[in-house]
Amino acid sequence: MRAGIEGTINQALDITGIRRARYRGLPRVRLQHAFSATALNVVRLDAYWTGHDQHRTRGRRLERLAYRLTA
Repeated sequence: MRAGIEGTINQALDITGIRRARYRGLPRVRLQHAFSATALNVVRLDAYWTGHDQHRTRGRRLERLAYRLTA
């Protein structure tokens, strides 16, 4: 469960840059975070509708080497 949350936070940081607030004051920061969450959901919907896989995993070196040797 934590891995999913960490992945969402990392994706939000990469896409929207929410590490630092752009504005001062809690109401404006809340609005910025709401817009960032909306943007993240739109990006995920687009990936779902177009069939792009969001969860790319890295392969192991040995698997890549075996693939190269068999090709």
